[in-house]
Formats: sequence, C-alpha cells, structure tokens
Amino acid sequence: MPFSYPGTSDYLKPRRFKPVFCLFLFLLPGVSFLPAQTPYAPINQAIEEGAFRKAQEMIGERIAQENLSPAEVYSLQLQSALLGRIRIDFNRDEAYVRETLKPYYPDLSAAQLREWESSGKLEMRIIEGEKRYFRNAVWNLFRVDEAAKKRKEAVDGPGDNSLDEFLQSYLPGAVESIKKAKGTIASPRQIRITYTLKVEPDAVPPGEMVRAWLPFPRASRSRLSAVQLESTSEPFYIPSPLAYPHTSIYMEKPARAGAWTEFKFQASYTAYDEWSPILELPVEPYDTTSELFRHFTSEREQHIRFTPELKALSEEIIGGEQNPVQKAWLIYQWIGEHIPWASALEYSTMPNIPAYCIRNARGDCGMKALLFITLCRYNGIPAKWQSGWFLYPGNKNLHDWAELYFEGIGWVPVDPDFNLQDIEGQDARRFFFGGADAYRLIVNDDFSGDFFPAKIYPRSETVDFQRGEVEWRGGNLYFDQWTYNMKVEYPE
Repeated sequence: MPFSYPGTSDYLKPRRFKPVFCLFLFLLPGVSFLPAQTPYAPINQAIEEGAFRKAQEMIGERIAQENLSPAEVYSLQLQSALLGRIRIDFNRDEAYVRETLKPYYPDLSAAQLREWESSGKLEMRIIEGEKRYFRNAVWNLFRVDEAAKKRKEAVDGPGDNSLDEFLQSYLPGAVESIKKAKGTIASPRQIRITYTLKVEPDAVPPGEMVRAWLPFPRASRSRLSAVQLESTSEPFYIPSPLAYPHTSIYMEKPARAGAWTEFKFQASYTAYDEWSPILELPVEPYDTTSELFRHFTSEREQHIRFTPELKALSEEIIGGEQNPVQKAWLIYQWIGEHIPWASALEYSTMPNIPAYCIRNARGDCGMKALLFITLCRYNGIPAKWQSGWFLYPGNKNLHDWAELYFEGIGWVPVDPDFNLQDIEGQDARRFFFGGADAYRLIVNDDFSGDFFPAKIYPRSETVDFQRGEVEWRGGNLYFDQWTYNMKVEYPE
C-alpha cells in the first residue's frame, strides 16, 4: 500500500512506486541530458541523430511485429511519446529567435548566436536535421546571462515585482503572528478554488469515455485543513485517499462531437501561515536505523542520484560542517546564489533533473527543489518533495518546494526557489527556510507516485501533478490537447 504523512510528527509507512523510467532509461552518473534509451540500437541511434520520426516509426514496428510484454510495450509507447514532447518543447526556429532578439540585439552576429548555443544559454538541439530552439530559450537567455539581462532591462525597464512587494509586506506580519501564538502556525485564512479542465473538441472520438484527474487540496499538514468539496460538474466522482501522494478528484464523461469536454469542481479550505526558526532550535541526533531516516536519505530513480558530479558539489558547499540544520542552510544559500530561475523543459523529457540543474546553472522551482532534496539526502538530512500552487492575490502559478525532517522538530517546509527575501528583518528574510505561508496550496506529498483510480497510459507529467491528467481508451491526452484554469477567491 502507498503511504501518507498526516502531520508534522509523521512516521514512515510502507509505499510502492511504479518504476516506469527504469524500464527504458539508461542513466549514466553525472550526465545532465540524454535522450531516453530503448533496448534497440537502431532506434537509439535515430534518437541520438535527432531523427525522431524515424525512431517513432521503428518503435511502432517493434510493437506491432514482436511478442513484447505489457511492460515492454508501455516503455516503448512512452519513449515514442517523449520524442513528441521534445518536439513540442523545441518548437522555435532561428528566424523566430533572431526576430525576438532584434529589439535588444539589432545587429546580432552569427558568432554571438553560436556562443550562446554552445554554452547552453540559448537552448537548442538538432531535430530532423534542423536547429530547433526551446520555446522559452530567448527569455531564459535574459535570465541566465548577466549581460543579456542588463541589455533587456536597459530596453524594457524593470520587470513586474508585484509578488516581491506582496511578500515584503506580508511576511513580517506572518512571523510576528506566529511568535505571538507561541506555536508554528497562525492567521487562518479561508480560500476557495474553482478548477476547470477542458479537453479540446474532437480530441477523443464521440461517445468514447474521457477520464480526468484534477488536482485537489491536500489536508495532510497542519497548515492546510478542513477541505470542503462544494460542487462538481459530474454527479459521480472519486477523491483520492491521502495514502496516495498525488491528491486528485477523478471524473469521467463521454466526449461529444465538436464540443469541449469539461470537468470542474469547487472546494474551500482553511490555510495557515507556518514557520519555525529552525536555525535557532536545538536538534537531536538522528536515529539512523529508523525506517524514516533510511527512506528519506536514500537515492531514488530517477531524479535523486548521488552522482560524482553531485558529490563534488556537496563537498564544495558543505566543507567540514556537521550540524544538519547548518548543512541544509549552506545548501539553501548556495542554490539561491548560483541557480537562477528559468523556464524548464517538460520534466518527463529530463533523465536526471538535478544533474541538468547543475550542468546548466539554472532551473525552475521543481528543479531547484529536487537538487536541494538530493544534496540534503546525500548529507544525511531526510528530505522530501511537496508541490501544488501558490495562490497570492494577483499572482498564482504552479509551484514546488521541499520538506526537511529534523529530530526534535519534525517536518518543516523549505523553499529553495523563493529563498532569501529582500526584507530587513532577519526572520522574515529567512522565512522560507522553515516556513510556508497560507497561500501555498498543497496537492502532492511526493513525486512520481501512483494515482487513484489507477492511470492506464503513461502520464503527461511523470514527476509532478498540478495541471491534471487525462486519458481515454485510445491513450493519454497530452497538455496540447486540453486546457486548465484555477480561479481563486478569498472569502472572509
């Protein structure tokens, strides 16, 4: 059976995972990006050469002609889907790149373009014999290259900082309220969400059943409780048990010709600010024989790997520090200083996310969280994944973070992406090292787990679950075949 963690004093329960990627990914230590591999050399060669259509044709022939096991068919189907996903991610050509960069670099030289490409700052790969750029490659360039960033600011002026301003105003009060409460949570807030998932017309043949899993609030921590399901678009639905790491509400309905297939629910819950001054609290020695410690300090396919590259980075960051809180603090600060936020490739196409993050010196919130978790685990600090959304007034988005376990303290939230805030007060500045505000919607208590009811076909998002998942009898429906929307209200 899967497990859950009902509160900050959780203990480990048995769990199982579907080892999907280990069926078809050949992972080499320290490799930051490799295309997924199959047992067939000709297919692998076609993938390496960027001949994706040829590789997909060969995969189809293998499935049709050979007596393969269900697991072998599943892994080949997913491999074929991954090639399609990479093609969607890398959908820009050089003409688009040059046109988008023109306001900032009107006389862009071929040499400058090649330098950005070779350094990885302008992400590109060869697909079907052509240079194809990551869909957000240009905007990432302005995030990871200091000179390009300054050039953009000189042309466009400063960007939107409304979220920073909100946090600068909000966090000092959150800390003070928790201190006055003499606990770890305070300031209950009511939040209502309306989530809608719509499958495009004729994405599924008329009359065929569409199956959908929508992200749902997870009342597995003291900072999120009292979830009330207020309405659903379908009369029959199945909420997932908390024993499953991905919290969802499942619905199904038949597709109609020429019409959107819509699924919707409305729910409300109570959320709290949570914070602990973990840098100032005494920490007891770990029971290194406990199941909790062994599980949450271990490696895990495919994104928590103690590669030589990660070990070398850990030695650089940690040095001779022995205190677990101080170790985590050093890792946290290093990520904040060295890994700028950048738009990410789809996680399902990345064999080892922390390795990519290290090699490319960038990452989005989930990539930073996995790097942080892996470094903490390698250093003997129990660490795990948590994710969902942030729902700040005027700012909402998908978001991932981490949780750490310290003996004598329990599980505490840590957000290596939000990291240190530009606030004078020390506790508010360091709020996200041991804190999470009430505007964090928890959906997942781990990554790459099972769904309830079980999903039959390969997932669109093989790591996280924030947008939803959809399939029908004929296969999975990827993100380009449906839309999603989160509406948020703050009733008092």
